[in-house]
Amino acid sequence: MTRALIVVDVQNDFCEGGSLAVAGGADVAFRIGQLLHEWQEAEPNHRKYGYVVATRDHHIEPGDHFSDQPDFVHSWPRHCVAGTDGVGFHPNLDPQPFDAIFDKGEYAAAYSGFEGKSHDDGQALAAWLRDKGVTEVDVCGIATDYCVRATALDAHREGFATTVLTGLTAGVAPASTEKTLAELRAAGVALT
Repeated sequence: MTRALIVVDVQNDFCEGGSLAVAGGADVAFRIGQLLHEWQEAEPNHRKYGYVVATRDHHIEPGDHFSDQPDFVHSWPRHCVAGTDGVGFHPNLDPQPFDAIFDKGEYAAAYSGFEGKSHDDGQALAAWLRDKGVTEVDVCGIATDYCVRATALDAHREGFATTVLTGLTAGVAPASTEKTLAELRAAGVALT
């Protein structure tokens, strides 16, 4: 059994100072960086993860996903626009030993990393994980109640044993985060 870590959308625009900041995002980036550092320093045969991948919003023209009067449910202020600093991984996320990066949302809204394609070869995340023999995934990142939620639910639907590392996530709002955690638990996603 091979386990992979999926780091979801730990990007400048989703951390403090970004155009769609989530409170605690920079701290989550730092804590994930610590986990990645420990993983990288471990002997290869003692590593918890066989692979570490990242997803990122990478918007070009996502239609009504962007709005000048966003409803913060289906429409949002401009964020993670390709070619801007906002799309970059937050500097607290260091190191970044990603085996692959999956971009999503170029021309339409996309919340799940499983909607993304590999930055290198265009392969979808589920196919990439299966090709590597991955059977289990841990999910962390931003935001618990949006992209982490969608990625974890899709991972579970795709047949991967899925765990959300709740201590390495940041949610948009307490109420929606609690609702999300209950939904994940009910769907069969483990929380730790």
